[in-house]
Amino acid sequence: MPSERGLRHLRHLSLGKLQRLTDAGCTALGGLRELQSLDMAECCLVSGRELAQALGTARGTPPPLTSLRLAYCSSLKDASVLSMIPVLSSSLRVLDLSSCVTLTNRTMQAICSYLTHLSVLRLAWCKELCDWGLLGLEEPNEEPALGPQSHAELKHQASDSTDPSPQPQGPSLLKLQALQELDLTACSKLTDASLAKVLQFPQLRRLSLSLLPALTDMGLVAVARGCPSLERLVLSHCSHLSDEGWAQAARSWPRLQHINLSSCSQLTEQTLDAITRACKQLQVLDVAMCPGINMAAIRRFQEQLPQVTCIQSRFVGGADLTLTL
Repeated sequence: MPSERGLRHLRHLSLGKLQRLTDAGCTALGGLRELQSLDMAECCLVSGRELAQALGTARGTPPPLTSLRLAYCSSLKDASVLSMIPVLSSSLRVLDLSSCVTLTNRTMQAICSYLTHLSVLRLAWCKELCDWGLLGLEEPNEEPALGPQSHAELKHQASDSTDPSPQPQGPSLLKLQALQELDLTACSKLTDASLAKVLQFPQLRRLSLSLLPALTDMGLVAVARGCPSLERLVLSHCSHLSDEGWAQAARSWPRLQHINLSSCSQLTEQTLDAITRACKQLQVLDVAMCPGINMAAIRRFQEQLPQVTCIQSRFVGGADLTLTL
């Protein structure tokens, strides 16, 4: 086996986009006991079973892995992730599970239990994740589509620690206080009920909540208060966000340098005014396909914040124009 001969001291390995790689090929990774970063993104035939065994204690002391990228491994299962996470708990700092579409709240709660030193967590398009997982609450046995009454009940349970039901199942996302980057793009079951409660990370620098149809002004303002150090914020296609929400939220984000609000259909020039007043360090703004913002408002914004070097404004007010200074 090559890893037993010449590659035993390998520290960085990228196998990304090897779409014919299967679980069987992961067994050889067991000999790489000094591995620090592993990239297997887009290895769509890997379920993670053999990878978990290779990284686990069955082959001796686990490698000091600090970065694990498994994005777009669409065959990855909860059971495999749950086997890997505990043995990597002391070393792992970067975990990318974007578009691992079968993963559920079980994976979320294992991450919160063991990977408390994570600085980067990417879960974009993990569409089975829901509020219960982020809150560390036991999921109901039957999970019908949440109606207005169920949403209200969940919000009450998230905020009232004296409520005896549901029972805590594990730690919430709040446990990951070392996070500097979090991506929850298109985790479409998430709502204000969890986001307002658990997104409280004073050191968080980069956050993506794009394509969350249930995110409202209430959640936005709570996130702003809980994550005041943000430098990059992506909120595209969040159709319930309004000028009123931004007027409150922007005050908490003086460090923002990059904002993406594309396709936020309710926003108008009033949001630009709020950003102008509060976000003096801004460098990049994307308001493409925001029908309530016109080119005149963008030009005024540009004059008031001349340090903004790029304004994406495609199809704003019917125009097709990108201003790059």
